[in-house]
Amino acid sequence: MKKFAIAAATATALTLTMANAAFAQTTTTQAPMTLAAGEMTKAKETTSDTWITTKVKSDLVTEKGIPGTDIKVETNKGVVSLSSTVAVTEAQKTTAVAITKKIKGVKAVSADGLKAE
Repeated sequence: MKKFAIAAATATALTLTMANAAFAQTTTTQAPMTLAAGEMTKAKETTSDTWITTKVKSDLVTEKGIPGTDIKVETNKGVVSLSSTVAVTEAQKTTAVAITKKIKGVKAVSADGLKAE
């Protein structure tokens, strides 16, 4: 009876060990890394967009002759949209676009939302 109990315990231990090994092989250890890499890419884009928006806004506010506080800046994947509720001159609009285009990371600028006089 003792030999049977030892054999049964050994068989159970081996079965559990083999099941563990088989389970470990079927689970993908790269999935969390891939997921994390995707999240990091999103975080970098968000950080870059936030940085671009902040930089554009600060440059517009400090530029003489531009109503920087009245210009709304939004960035999505490097594309900057400028808009305002107050009218700006065509020269101010051109200057705002030129300032925005010079900023690192800006891929395109849309100034359709700027109301020109």
